[in-house]
Amino acid sequence: MAEIVLPTKPLAVNPLKASQPIGASLAFLGLAEAMPLEHGARGCTSFNKLFFMRHFNEPIALQTTAMDQTTTVLGADDAVVEALATICETNRPRVIGLVTTGLSEMQGADVPRTITAFRKRRPDFAHVAVVPVSASDTLGCLESGFAAAVTAMVETLVPRADLAGRRAGQVNVLASAMLSPGDLDEVRNWIEAFGLRPIILPDLAGSLDGHLIEEGYSTLTYGGTSRADIATMGESVATLVVGPSLDKAADALKARTGVPDRRFASLTGLEAADAFTLALADISGRDVPAGIERQRARLTDAMVDCQFQFGGARVAVAADADLLAALTGFFHAMGARVAAVSSTRAGHLSSLPVETVVVGDLADLEWLAREQQVDMIVTNSHGAEIAARTGATLLRAGFPIYDSYGAHADSAIGYGGTRRLVFKAADLLVAHYQEIAPYRSRYRSAPPARAVGGRS
Repeated sequence: MAEIVLPTKPLAVNPLKASQPIGASLAFLGLAEAMPLEHGARGCTSFNKLFFMRHFNEPIALQTTAMDQTTTVLGADDAVVEALATICETNRPRVIGLVTTGLSEMQGADVPRTITAFRKRRPDFAHVAVVPVSASDTLGCLESGFAAAVTAMVETLVPRADLAGRRAGQVNVLASAMLSPGDLDEVRNWIEAFGLRPIILPDLAGSLDGHLIEEGYSTLTYGGTSRADIATMGESVATLVVGPSLDKAADALKARTGVPDRRFASLTGLEAADAFTLALADISGRDVPAGIERQRARLTDAMVDCQFQFGGARVAVAADADLLAALTGFFHAMGARVAAVSSTRAGHLSSLPVETVVVGDLADLEWLAREQQVDMIVTNSHGAEIAARTGATLLRAGFPIYDSYGAHADSAIGYGGTRRLVFKAADLLVAHYQEIAPYRSRYRSAPPARAVGGRS
C-alpha cells in the first residue's frame, strides 16, 4: 500500500495539472457534430483552445459565453440562452456541451434552469441536445473534468431501457482521458479482431486523429461518437470501462441500461493487456486470434531484450491519477524504481507499487528527481526544463505535449503499444547512460608514461 502525501504548500509553484473545464471540453470533442460551450470569461476559453491546438495541431470547435464584469455581477442567464441560440442557428450542432468554469461556479449559475429557459424560448431547437457539466477550475483536474462530462453524456443522451444484449456483438467502451486518439484506434482494432463492434464514448480517435474531411473545414467536431450510436448503448452485450476515473459514469450507464460491465485500471503492460484480451474472448465466445497471439509474443521478446536497461533504473512519473497508475505499474513491472507525483488525490493511488505518492506539482517532481537522482522523468512537455536542469532524460506523456509531432497519434496500450513504449523508454535510457562520464577514483595513480617506440 502506497502512502499518499498531501501538499503542504499554499499554492502551486510549477503547475502540473490542467483545469476541469479543459477536460470536460475535451470529452465533448469526441462526439460527432458537437460544440463545447464554456460558460465563463473569454480569456479562459481562449487559453483552453490554445492548449488543444498546440497538443493536437488541429482546428478546435470551442465557444464561450464571454462573461464580463456586468454579467458576472448582475447574472449571465440571458447570455447563456443567447449563446445556445446563436450556436444552434449558426453551426447547427447535434450536441452542445455546456461547461461551467470557476467564474460561473463562483457566481452561482443555475445551469439546469437556464437550459429550461432556453427550451421554452426556442422550441425550434428541441432537436439539439444540451449536456450540462459542472466543472469548476478550483477543483479536480483535466481527468476529473473529462469524467464528469462522460457521466453527463450518459445521463443526458443514453435513454433508460431494459434491452441489454439485444444487439449481439455490440460492446460499449467508456474511455478515460488517459487514452490518446492513437490509443483509441488500438482499442477499436483490438475489439474488432474478436468480431465485436465497439461504441467508444467519447471517441477522440474519430475526431482528433489528424484527418482531412471532404468539406475542407467544419465549425463543429470532425467526427466522433454519433448521437444515434449513443442511443443504442443500452442494447449492447457488455460495457468495457477503461480507467478508474470513469467508475461514476460506468455506474450511471449500468443503472440506466442494465448492461453488465467489466472495468480495467489500465491497458498498458503485459498483465493489463492479457486481462483485456481474455475479457474480449469471453464476451465474443471466440479464441484469441493468431495475430494478437503474435503481438503478445513480440512484446514478451521486447521485454527480454530491454530488461537490462530498465532493471534498477530510477524513474519519476508525474501525471493525472489514471495515467500515473498505468505508467507506474508498467515501469515497476519492468524492474525500475519509481517515484510518483499525482496532480490530484484519487482512491486507487494507494494501491500503486511504490512507497509514497506525492499529490503535488512539477516542483515536487523536480525535488524528487534531484533527491533520488532519477535517470528518467515521465510527464508532459512542461517537464522539459526540469529534465534539462536535473540531467535526467524525458519521456513525454500526458497533456499537453506541444514540442513533439504526432504524440497524440501514438499508442502505449495493448501488446503493440506497450512494445513501442518499451523500445522508446529503453532508447532514452541507453542515451542517458552513455552521457554519464565514467567514474575515476582520485586514489588511483596515473599509469606510467610510455616512451616513443614503446620503450619505457
